[in-house]
Amino acid sequence: MNKVTLIGNVTADPELKTTGNEISVCKFGLAVNRNYTGADGERKTDFFNITAWRGLGDTVAKYVHKGDKVAISGSIETNSYEDSNGSKRTSFEIIASDVDFLVLKNSKGGASSDFDNES
Repeated sequence: MNKVTLIGNVTADPELKTTGNEISVCKFGLAVNRNYTGADGERKTDFFNITAWRGLGDTVAKYVHKGDKVAISGSIETNSYEDSNGSKRTSFEIIASDVDFLVLKNSKGGASSDFDNES
């Protein structure tokens, strides 16, 4: 089973594009704090690339902005490629199936919304 759930803050305003077949695709970064601190007493943060397709992507692009706290449910996709030096690399991307808007940066009272992927 390939399923992931993350809660974090959006690192930059999402970017919405369309494919040659007019399908919406929205990409954005998510910063997620780890549940523990390191030996130096600092809490580490992991950064993930998120992709939302179709109606979900349109909704994310319209309502989500840098700094907003969101919960992402989806799957992990791996991609292999060769860099400019000829070294083999692997990248990881989260394909969102749900995005829960936990606390929007500009909202008052921390209202929560839930947007499911509509194909």
